[in-house]
Amino acid sequence: MGIKERQERDREAVRRAILDAARALFVAEGFHNVSIRKIAERIEYSPAAIYSYFPSKDDIFFALAEEGFRLLGNPSAEGRREVLDGLEPLQRIRAVIWRVYEFSRQHPEYFALMFLDRSVPRISKEYERFAFARESKRHVIAELQRCVEAGVFPASVKPTVALRVLMAGLLGIAALSLSDRLAPGEDPDLLASDALDTAIAGLRAGVVLKSAEVDLACPATDPLVDQQAS
Repeated sequence: MGIKERQERDREAVRRAILDAARALFVAEGFHNVSIRKIAERIEYSPAAIYSYFPSKDDIFFALAEEGFRLLGNPSAEGRREVLDGLEPLQRIRAVIWRVYEFSRQHPEYFALMFLDRSVPRISKEYERFAFARESKRHVIAELQRCVEAGVFPASVKPTVALRVLMAGLLGIAALSLSDRLAPGEDPDLLASDALDTAIAGLRAGVVLKSAEVDLACPATDPLVDQQAS
């Protein structure tokens, strides 16, 4: 290994240490209560050293949020796309929405930071950086539209509102579970499954969705990418 490669490896290791320390502190103490100095103390570096990697605390959060959304999309899952493509439209929708709850169980710190802490910066400030997350959302909405066109859901179902409805129950149960607010004996996985099945059944039955559809081109109203501000 050459000097340049070793330097790059060492720099990446420090960057990783900064992100891991920041994530743990943000979740434990809240983004608003954590300073660059506190992160530096956690990894025994100087604040100046942190600034050589990230210009601000906001930039640290955006780096973590980007990692989180990529984990949520799970692009590295071997064969996941092929499995989804082999499912019926409704099963595919359920699998995609269930991934949100699954993410909360597999990566609770990322979930808490992205969806629960209201003091974090708005992701819409980094509009271009999170274009991939908005594209994933548009893909899910297109899947919902195909379910409408196939007659799985009534024509009255609004895809963007349906996405919000399907996600809301799972996000709420994930939050209850992570904050230890469930009653003794309650199984969060079963409760989340019941919530998703109930929402799907309601859509199939033709429940009237009163909410207006959002403009996907407007980052300030994107319900997936800016979920933490909802």
